[in-house]
Amino acid sequence: MDAADLGLPVDVPSTALFTDQYELTMLQAALRAGTAERRSVFEVFTRRLPNGRRYGVVAGTGRVLDAVENFRFDPALLGFLRERGVVDEATLRWLAEYRFHGDVWGYPEGEVYFPGSPVMRVEGSFAECVLLETVILSVLNHDSAIAAAASRMSAAAGGRGLIEMGARRTHELAAVAAARAAYVGGFDSTSDLAAGFRYGIPTVGTSAHAFTLLHDTERGAFRAQVDSLGRGTTLLVDTYDVAEAVRTAVDIAGPELGAVRIDSGDLLLVAHRVRRQLDELGAVNTRIVVTSDLDEYAIASLAAAPVDAYGVGTQLVTGSGHPTCSMVYKLVARARSTDPGAPLEPVAKKSRGGKTSIGGRKWAARRPDEQGVAEAEVVGTGAVPDGLADRQLLVQLVKGGEVVAREPLDAARERHLAVRGGLPLSATQLSRGEPVLPTEYL
Repeated sequence: MDAADLGLPVDVPSTALFTDQYELTMLQAALRAGTAERRSVFEVFTRRLPNGRRYGVVAGTGRVLDAVENFRFDPALLGFLRERGVVDEATLRWLAEYRFHGDVWGYPEGEVYFPGSPVMRVEGSFAECVLLETVILSVLNHDSAIAAAASRMSAAAGGRGLIEMGARRTHELAAVAAARAAYVGGFDSTSDLAAGFRYGIPTVGTSAHAFTLLHDTERGAFRAQVDSLGRGTTLLVDTYDVAEAVRTAVDIAGPELGAVRIDSGDLLLVAHRVRRQLDELGAVNTRIVVTSDLDEYAIASLAAAPVDAYGVGTQLVTGSGHPTCSMVYKLVARARSTDPGAPLEPVAKKSRGGKTSIGGRKWAARRPDEQGVAEAEVVGTGAVPDGLADRQLLVQLVKGGEVVAREPLDAARERHLAVRGGLPLSATQLSRGEPVLPTEYL
């Protein structure tokens, strides 16, 4: 059985209250008005990327599918809503039978997106679709922000190892989601065991400074760790004097020492000194892992250092300064009546201040140039041009309420690395700039 099928105690039996109250009050009003069953189309998109970012990364799709499946109002939840007077009895009876029976289309997880990209499209009755707004946005906004930061760090690392280690820097449940999103964005492993159990992500970890300080001497601490975990372990060498710690580490573990970790100081300078010292001691295959408040810029600055892997915590799980993607969930089309055959009409918000939207059920495709490099994100509401028909980005995720596109997490990770590689080279530059692809509307 796949680890993701096992579930965790941190999972909740229902996602139905992971929502805002006005979703339910809108439902009540629509039921009374007789408009709740109008066929509707909602889309998730962002009007702009975080300042300076060249592309976004879709992450959390698998979690959205879980959330939609688990969106159920059990008696305890209905009792809470009744006690608080959130909605009336007629609405509570409707909620008791709630199941999403519509369709969901979306960019596959790991894909990149740009301003205006219809990242996800939810179709069904107004009533069943509007209830999903908050939970879908909470998942996609969080996970996509983490994945975008992870992708930038992955590009900066240039193939060197990346360890997600931010569990102690965020909410305990967010830590699991963050580790998952980081893996999609290109990280190789996590320190968080819940993420490893829930999603099958490789887990790593050996010791902290507390273990060294527990023992009377650093040598005693290293000896205890090697005796327990073997010569291939990673020894933390910056508790006291780095050079002395490296000598002690190699003396105890021999040239088979797996790695040393450096968690403080001038990492560029210290890494060079440690590499030279390890080589002189015959530990030529011992790897160097660096940690200490890294972000994509710090990782890029260490490109010339003899570093084998980076451990990243705070900056990763907070989106490296951009903890949300500002995605929105907007009604873009609805039927004229509750008749199942009634045609859809485009609808759109029109207001000042840059918060307008474009009506109509949309498709999206990515147009390549003559060399096969992506040159534009094309979004339209009419017929798909012949030249773009086989380059459409949205895939069906849910059909008639049934999930049809669940996939292994590794598939999303591999997709992202492949898609990123098909973008213009400037996509991975860390300097501030506009989105690497323009969005064209047809």
